Amino acid sequence: MLMYDLIIYDCHILTPDNHIRRNYDLVIDAGKIADLQPTGQIDLGQAHELLEGREMVAMPGLINTHAHVPMVIFRGLAEDISIERWFNEFMWPLESNLIEEDVYWGMLLGLVEMIEAGVTTVADHYFFMDQAAKAVEQAGMRAALGWAVFGSQGYGALDETAAFVERWQGRANGRITTWMAPHAPYTCADDFLRATVAHAKRLGVGIHIHAAEEIGQTQASLQKRGLTPIQVLAQTGMLDVPLIIAHGCGILPQDIDLLKQAAAPVGIAHAPKTYLKLGMGLTPILPLREAGIPVGLATDGAVSNNTLDIFESLRLMAMLQKHEARNPEIMTIPQALEIATRDSAAVVGLADKIGQITPGYLADIILVDLSGAHHQPLHSLTASLVYNTRASDVQTVIINGEIIMRDRHILTLDKAEIIRQVNCSMERLAQRVPDKRIQVYNP
Repeated sequence: MLMYDLIIYDCHILTPDNHIRRNYDLVIDAGKIADLQPTGQIDLGQAHELLEGREMVAMPGLINTHAHVPMVIFRGLAEDISIERWFNEFMWPLESNLIEEDVYWGMLLGLVEMIEAGVTTVADHYFFMDQAAKAVEQAGMRAALGWAVFGSQGYGALDETAAFVERWQGRANGRITTWMAPHAPYTCADDFLRATVAHAKRLGVGIHIHAAEEIGQTQASLQKRGLTPIQVLAQTGMLDVPLIIAHGCGILPQDIDLLKQAAAPVGIAHAPKTYLKLGMGLTPILPLREAGIPVGLATDGAVSNNTLDIFESLRLMAMLQKHEARNPEIMTIPQALEIATRDSAAVVGLADKIGQITPGYLADIILVDLSGAHHQPLHSLTASLVYNTRASDVQTVIINGEIIMRDRHILTLDKAEIIRQVNCSMERLAQRVPDKRIQVYNP
């Protein structure tokens, strides 16, 4: 008799067109989705392992398209300040405290938080990324990792990031992909960006960068150079390789035309809670999507967001789009779920592998419990997913076909020990010391 690794039985399934199939069985084998049929049509005796899904929705694991995960170690240290002060008086000096071990434990803590919130993939952009990669490997997570670099660090640092890309590309049973990760056009000279593109082409990878983060950056770039940050990306060849653009709140209509014409896939990472907290404005999601440019959900770092909760980002995104347009009929529930699933997968370069529950796709799946009082009466499951769901509703997390969290117990990591290790460094990490890498936020 044909045997499968795992069958989730009697669950509701979020379909690729963002509707619900009620009372289905979902078959997982060799790390992929093998089949899905109405409950009762698959012999449950064919499973090595069974999971009951009653009153739960099986949906694609959430994807965090831009984060600085190890930043959780600085959570709560930069509150109620402008974006200029956030960078100059807090983040640059705080990050001068970083040592490799901090990144390892910070990454683990952030991975715990994301797994508990149903995030199965993260595109991370930070420092000492060998340590972050080790944490990802240990946790069983999927990640697109880039070692952040500033132009002031010189070309040697860029070479080191390229070496990281080579070391970790495809590692952890294919769960880790790697990206070049220059910080931003205003911190990296044009020739430095061109050198980054050359590395990316040689290695066959993409680039993850901050650009046009807020309208002030765009205006400053136009005043100094007569070019928008997106035009700088185009002139330096960045649009010739796969590209994740973080934020894009300062993207102008002419920039969208450029991005539409890009020679390689471009995606935008949208982190609405950070924008609200720092007063940055919003990414022009609707015009970008109309141009065929995918927008994905993101949290950014926990110093500007405070959580790594993509369900929270999903809710905020949908409501803010309605609010800004003064039109409650835009950003419908199916559109919001498409951004959270398939579009986010496209942003991180994995559109053909994750982001939908379809046979042949990787089994990155979460089970969301909708039995709580805050979901009742349950007239619409999809409305509940967008507007009612809490991180604590996620009961089970499966990545690459492996159960990573069962009944809210993470199987791959020691949560208590990770929290203990991070807390041991709190006093040192809270010190702000001069940063030699970059002096001021001055785009």
